[in-house]
Amino acid sequence: MPKDEPTVDEGVREMILLMPRLVARSKRMPVPEQLRDFALTPRHLSLLALLLYDGPSAVKDLADGLDVASTTVSLMVGDLSRQGILQRHEDEQDRRRTIVTIADEHREAIESWLSAGAGAWRTAFEPLKPAERALVINALLTFERETMAATKQPD
Repeated sequence: MPKDEPTVDEGVREMILLMPRLVARSKRMPVPEQLRDFALTPRHLSLLALLLYDGPSAVKDLADGLDVASTTVSLMVGDLSRQGILQRHEDEQDRRRTIVTIADEHREAIESWLSAGAGAWRTAFEPLKPAERALVINALLTFERETMAATKQPD
């Protein structure tokens, strides 16, 4: 267990040890039986989380939220729509826009899949002040950005 005020090097050590465990545990979160035949990936999970938490959204808004190209989201939405996980319909205000939503028959299974991770984050975040939560989130975003730059990997 890390001490209350680790040095930078102690913090780096703790995070280097912790991150692989976090990733491994998140990959072991069981996919609900109703969704097992769909070959869903972490990328799909992020898209489904946005739709679950933010509600029906346009493809462009989903792409912005995932920080990927609209064409990438369009391909994922097309795939998940063909499988019946997502539904697409025209925006009532702007018929050029397509609104994406989770199909009602899969909503409960998706909520179940996301609930373990959401519950763990809730437990971690509830005792923190808003500024402390922001600090954790910003640290992880910085780590993501820096590792992407260091490995020159596209999103």
